[in-house]
Amino acid sequence: MATASASFKSREDHRKQLELEEARKAGLAPAEVDEDGKEINPHIPQYMSSAPWYLNAERPSLKHQRKWKSDPNYTKSWYDRGAKIYQADRYRKGACENCGAMTHDKKSCMERPRKVGAKWTSTHIAPDEKIETFELDYDGKRDRWNGYDASTYFRVIEQYEARDGARRKYLKEEQLKNLEEKNNKKDDKDSGSDDDDDDDYLKVDEAKVDESKQMDFAKVEKRVRTTGGGSTGTVRNLRIREDTAKYLLNLDVNSAYYDPKTRSMREDPLPDSDPNEKFYEGDNQNRVGGQALEFKQLNIHAWEAFEKGQDIHMQAAPSQAELLFKNYKIIKDKLKNKTKDTIMEKYGNAASEEALPRELLLGQSEREIEYDRAGRIIRGQEAALPKSKYEEDVYINNHTTVWGSWWKDHQWGYKCCKQTIRNSYCTGSAGIEAAEAATELLKTNMARKEATDDKPVQHEEKHLATWGTEVPDDLVIDKRLLAEALKKEDERKKEERDERKRKYNVKWEDEVTAEDMEAYRMKKIHHDDPMKDFLH
Repeated sequence: MATASASFKSREDHRKQLELEEARKAGLAPAEVDEDGKEINPHIPQYMSSAPWYLNAERPSLKHQRKWKSDPNYTKSWYDRGAKIYQADRYRKGACENCGAMTHDKKSCMERPRKVGAKWTSTHIAPDEKIETFELDYDGKRDRWNGYDASTYFRVIEQYEARDGARRKYLKEEQLKNLEEKNNKKDDKDSGSDDDDDDDYLKVDEAKVDESKQMDFAKVEKRVRTTGGGSTGTVRNLRIREDTAKYLLNLDVNSAYYDPKTRSMREDPLPDSDPNEKFYEGDNQNRVGGQALEFKQLNIHAWEAFEKGQDIHMQAAPSQAELLFKNYKIIKDKLKNKTKDTIMEKYGNAASEEALPRELLLGQSEREIEYDRAGRIIRGQEAALPKSKYEEDVYINNHTTVWGSWWKDHQWGYKCCKQTIRNSYCTGSAGIEAAEAATELLKTNMARKEATDDKPVQHEEKHLATWGTEVPDDLVIDKRLLAEALKKEDERKKEERDERKRKYNVKWEDEVTAEDMEAYRMKKIHHDDPMKDFLH
């Protein structure tokens, strides 16, 4: 067998290796052993036994064919249900306020809510639950029966065995009771000898024995220590042996076909015989009644619903298909009953006990109706107005008329309250009176405003000071201070034209006098002045 090493071999070594592999396959040489001491099958091909180069395998091994990257953190175990780890004697901080356990809080406590919790009584402290955290592998996450205790299924077995035992006991008592009643009804008073009594007792005893034997035969025993497992035994009364097989009812070659493989005979073997005397009418009889018919209707409904665009499939989602079919039958029955009630309300029910009106019973009445020569009604009966398919005379929000029954100023509204706002609440006559009063008040105010000519109040123009405020009455401008302000304004203008003459220690004065503002106004260039270019 070829090893996993990729070292160079000469032709002689390669020939010896092939001879050794042939000897191992023939059983003349011992098999190769891997790292764990296990023998390697010499018939395994080289491409399977040789490890990849990146594993750096020094000795032959089959580890690379096994799951060698398994995570040790994965497990298939399950939670230890109901396990307790510690039970305290007194309440601990952070524990459940109801039972005193540290592994959960009061909201998730599964014990009965106490009248006074363990936090305040510090008695009857519940033990702490065992909390386990483990990570399941791929199979463990998808195992439906992971954590299932197989011993719990014995409860189901015991339940069925108890039910079968009670049934056998009940049948036995009923049979003994019927035999005793039958023996008591015999009026053989003259021949009431001891022999007859003995025969009666023997019949009862034989019934007991037969019943016990029959129950024993119906019992199913389990097979023990066998390869196949399962169960053995048989049920004796599957079919009464005196019955004739269905393929023997009619031996005519051209009669109903019997399929021996499926043991089915779909057609009736005796179609001309009396149906009251036949006990077998063919396998097709089971297809047209009972649950088979319901299943057929369910399939047809699923096909029709799928053709109409419903996402339904009988094989993919049978529960959904059955639920939709059930809802369909309920809706169909409701619609059928509604249609029936509508027809009965319109035409009446002849099967009811209520007396029909005379107009319907005799086709005549005492009402006088006058027609013209063309057959039109002149008087005696109101002309029936044709009804449209839309809803008519539907009043909402306390209205007594419909929207559009009133028109004013190019607006539709309600006639009952004369409102032009749709879906508004009806205010009735009070709303109409309030609207009229508001309109009259508005007209009165408009007329009063037109009649009154209010002249605008003329305000005296106040002279503003040069810096934008109101000019006080006692303002006096000093001519000497004004000349100094004009001189300062000229110097400031020169500094703005030539910034090189500006000094570093410039001091600014925030106080502005009336003379300063007057000098600024006088030196200011007015852009609208046509002589502005000749000022300087």
